[in-house]
Formats: sequence, C-alpha cells, structure tokens
Amino acid sequence: MRKFLIASAAVAAVALGGCRVQETSNQTGTLAETPSGDWPAFVNGFIEAAFKANPGFAVMQGRHEFDGQIADLSQAAIDGEVARLKKVIADAEGFSNDKLTKEQQYERDYLVAVAKGQLFWIDPAGADQLHNNPAAYLNYIDPSVYITVPYAPKEQRLKAYIKFLQNVPRATEQMRANIKTPMATSFVDYAAKAFGGFVEYYPGDGTAAWKGVGTDEDQKALKTASDNAVKAMKDTVAWVESQRASAKPNFALGKEKYQRMLADTEMVTTPVAELERIGRADLESNQKLLKEACARYAAGATIEGCMAKMNSDKPVGGPVAEARRQLPMLKQFIVDHDIVTIPGPEEAKVEEAPAYNRQNAAYINIPGPYEKNLPSVYYIAPPDPTWTKAMQDAYIPGKSDLLFTSVHEVWPGHFLNFLHANRSKNMFGRVFVGYAFAEGWAHYTEEMMRVSGLGDGKDEVLIGQLSNALLRDCRFLSSIGMHTGSMTQQQSYDLFRNQCYQDEGNAKQQAARGTYDPAYLNYTMGKLMIRKLRDDWAASRGGQKAWKQFHDQFLSFGGPPIPLVRQQMMGSKAEAVF
Repeated sequence: MRKFLIASAAVAAVALGGCRVQETSNQTGTLAETPSGDWPAFVNGFIEAAFKANPGFAVMQGRHEFDGQIADLSQAAIDGEVARLKKVIADAEGFSNDKLTKEQQYERDYLVAVAKGQLFWIDPAGADQLHNNPAAYLNYIDPSVYITVPYAPKEQRLKAYIKFLQNVPRATEQMRANIKTPMATSFVDYAAKAFGGFVEYYPGDGTAAWKGVGTDEDQKALKTASDNAVKAMKDTVAWVESQRASAKPNFALGKEKYQRMLADTEMVTTPVAELERIGRADLESNQKLLKEACARYAAGATIEGCMAKMNSDKPVGGPVAEARRQLPMLKQFIVDHDIVTIPGPEEAKVEEAPAYNRQNAAYINIPGPYEKNLPSVYYIAPPDPTWTKAMQDAYIPGKSDLLFTSVHEVWPGHFLNFLHANRSKNMFGRVFVGYAFAEGWAHYTEEMMRVSGLGDGKDEVLIGQLSNALLRDCRFLSSIGMHTGSMTQQQSYDLFRNQCYQDEGNAKQQAARGTYDPAYLNYTMGKLMIRKLRDDWAASRGGQKAWKQFHDQFLSFGGPPIPLVRQQMMGSKAEAVF
C-alpha cells in the first residue's frame, strides 16, 4: 500500500486492490463478538481482522508483530476470507443511520466500500484473481520491506527476513494448487519473468543485503532459507512454463464483471460505453494540446520528433541529482502559490534505487501510519549498465518528464497525500487509501501544478506533462477495451504506439499490464473525478481561489472511493461524476 511502483501490476491490483488473503479461522468470530451497536469496536475489529488476513499489508502499515509471515493461500483460507468479507458487509450495513453520527455513517459507507473492493478480487463471482492471475501472488513473496525500510536494527530485520523466506515454499505451492489452467498467454509471460527474477534475487542481492549482519547461525539459516526459496521459485517457473503450450488469450473479465469491478472497487456505476466516450474525449483533448505545443516548440517536426526533443534535455548530474533539486523548488511553489496545506515538516529523500529493486523507473516508499520517525524515500532507477549507450541515454528522462514524475511521487502527489492521510482523525482513513484516490490524486496534481503556473508556461514543460497524461489515457482506454472485448492486446499496443506516442518497449509493457491489471484505468478515472469535483465545489467559492481549500478538504477524508468524497463535500448522493 505504501510503496507506489510505476507500472507495477502487483502493487496496483493487489496492494491497492486489497487482494491478499490469509488464515481466517477466528476472524469471523472476532467480528461476531463485537458488541451490538458499538461502531468504534466494529471498525477496530475490521482493521485487526484485515491485518490477520493480510500480514504483509500489516507489516507495510508498521505492525511488525506480523513480521516474516506470508498469508495462508490455501483454498480453505480463501473460502474463509470470502465468507468473512460477506459477513462484514452485511454486519456493517446493519448499523442504521439512527444509531450512528454523521461521521460514523460516512465511515460505515467507507468500510463497506473497502470490504466490497477486497471481496471483488477474490470472490469466485468476481475477478477470482487468486485462481486466475499469478500476478496476484507476487507481492506475497516480495521481501523488500525488510531490506529497504529501517524500522528496526538490521539484526532484527534479518531474522524476520529468514522467517519470510522459510514461508515462501509453502506460499508458492499453494499458488500452483490454486491457479486454474489454461492460463492467459500474457499471464504466463509475466509470471515466468517475475518469479524467475526471484531465482536470481534471493541468493544474489537478497543475500548481499545482509552481509556481516547477525551471528554465524543467522547466516547459516539465511543460506538454507534462501536455497529453499530458490528451489521453490525454480519449481514455480518450471510449472508456469509447462502451461505455455496450452495458454490462450483469455484474460478478459468480460463486460459484466468489469462493470462490477468499477462499482465494487470505486463506487463507479457509469456505463462502460459512457466511460469509454469520456476517456476518448480526454485523450483527444490532450492530443490537441500536444499538437499545438509541438507546433511552437519543434516546428516542422513530427509528434515523435517533438517528444524526442523534449526528452533530449537531460538533467545535469543525472536524474537523482535533478530530483533533489526539483523537490525543494516544488515545495516552495506549493507554498508560494498557496496550493495545498503542507501539514508537517517531513521531507522525502531521493536515492538511486538499490540494485535489487530496479525493475521500475521510479517509486516511493512511504512509512505506514503505525511507523514512527521513518523517512519516505523516492527512488529513481539508473539504466541497466549492460545496455548500449544509446539505450541508456534514452532511458534517462528529460528534465520536464522527470519534473512531473517528482510532482506525482512527492510534491504534491503521493507523499503529500499520505502526510494528510496519516493525520486522518480516524485510523481507518490512515490505513485504507484506495487505488483511484491515491493514483487519481497523484495524476491530477500533474495537470493542476502546470495549470497553476509550474514551468512558467514553457512548451517543453507542457509537453512533459502531456506525455504523462497521454500514457494514462491509453491505459484507461486499453483497460476498457481489452476487458470488455472490443480491443485485443495487439490493438492496445498499437494504441500506445500511435496515439500516445510511447516507444516500442514501453507500449509492449503497457499493453501486457492491462491484461493482468484491469484497474489501471484508475489513474485517469480518478483524475477526471477529482477535477470535476473540484470545479463543481469551487464554482460557488471563487473558482481557482478556492482550490487550496478544496485540496485540503479532499485530502482530509483519508482515501475512500471518490464518489463518497463527492457525497461529503457536495451534500449529494455518492456517485461518479465526470
């Protein structure tokens, strides 16, 4: 939840979607024992049951009594978790308005939305991802929190890491038992590469991180646990590859389940056909702005040539040094232009991504609400040194492109979002921040900052912002098209290449991601809902002069589905408005 990885289906579909399960034998009992009418106890019971069901999620929130655990992924545990979530929803809805304060009514609706979203991903009548999508398991076997988050002395974290590795063979065995075949071809491709990466990681960087830490016995235990985890990964890769011959392009949710995904995970009931029209209008609007900017910035050049010119303005000293220069400037811009309240003195550090975690160009680790005095770290990955010089040069973003990555990840994107969320009046709002709220806010801030004057109207800066917006537009349209049957994976690739001006490798990656992360439309969908809510709310409050007040109030809600925020801010029903 607290790690946002660019183009990471595992985090987007699993951590933000809440798709993790574990042993639930006594969780229903925990909730059933909640006194009738005791709403605060019910909420606390839900949070604690969620942590027991999702120990990796609990660890990321800062609850380290769960260290080293991996969820029970057996069929019995999955069935138990489905039953628990259904009971939670029914019990929460049983708290009538006349027995709750207005604030508690809002929190009830928030809790029900979270439970419905979690249920959708694991429900056999929903996405049923734990039986269909190997990508849903990757976060379970990612031990990066023990290595990258300095929440305790290394010796303590090493013991947790060893315990974690000892649980990996059981988790992968349960995964293989759960996944139905034939798998989708893109799922086979992704799973083979991802699980194969751990074959190299566990004995390599995953071991090097603990060099000289602990006792000789700890090091021996680390070696044994790593060897067993590697064997489990090799067996998993072999099993995945054995499914390749029978694999089919059968990844689509289908229109009915896709519509349910929107309703259950984000409270969006807008018909899919209308959403597609809305998304295409946003794409065309951004394309028009890009064409006009390129005519001024790179007269006579193609759009591709214009984008290449923008990205040729490389940061002096590399992207880490440039991001370190950008963050103070962005923070000062927020203050000078009175854009949003910065609620505390925390700062995000910028570091080069460690060697064991460079599969994404940029991401941010943000401590959970139970952590104390831990830094947030904005990581930027360098290019692979084995690449050609031309490939390495192309990988390094231009300054304007990087500027909006820094906006998205830190000021005023994810980092500021969680500065507010971690100060929410209620722990529920600190723990459960949804996909469209988090990514929608971060993406919304890119355009909002540029409109507010970031870049002083320079076309190069506008093009940098639009390059990010177009990428998300094509995710939006690809998600709808591929999962409702109107677009193939190849057609999605063509869309990214020809209408969003992505390079060949990125277009291929993005089209593949859409097959196993159908919710990656949430970047643009969230942005559009936030922008419309802002305009509606500010219309009677002075327009742009009221944006700061809007931003502060919006962020105060924690991270519920955006239609629920609209209900609270506009006094209307909870509905998606674009």
